[in-house]
Amino acid sequence: MKIGVLSDTHIPHRACRLPENLVKDFAGVDMILHAGDLVTEDVLKKLEELAPCHAVRGNMDGPALQQKLPEKKEIKAGNIRIGLLHGHGMGGNALQKAQVEFGSRNLDVVVFGHSHHPYNEIHRSCLFFNPGSPTDKRWVPYFSYGFLYIEKDRVKGKIISF
Repeated sequence: MKIGVLSDTHIPHRACRLPENLVKDFAGVDMILHAGDLVTEDVLKKLEELAPCHAVRGNMDGPALQQKLPEKKEIKAGNIRIGLLHGHGMGGNALQKAQVEFGSRNLDVVVFGHSHHPYNEIHRSCLFFNPGSPTDKRWVPYFSYGFLYIEKDRVKGKIISF
């Protein structure tokens, strides 16, 4: 199973549309996860044209998305349990927020965003994965998104930078 992962698209504030290379790479994935800060529902609609999409709201999402999307959710992909959240809030950084929100849930992967910094590390047998941003490279020298590859009971993350 191949899952496309993105966050912090901030459309239309940081870009007019999703980058063409991302759209091309996400065509044919089994699922897409968006970790918040879509800003408009148009992003969600475009992603849903490519594959089934799960998304959570971020701190910059408009009122319609705030009402439509949950703050966090859990998804099952094959035998893998995935937690999804944006990672904003008072105190700490996005990784710490992800660890606190899902630390006791016995998940295989936690996908988060907010920082715009790609992250792909295992902590206590759980993969914490932040795809960065494909449209707002704030504080990093490149744009990015990612993939989760699931094979039986194993999951591997990959960051794509451009």
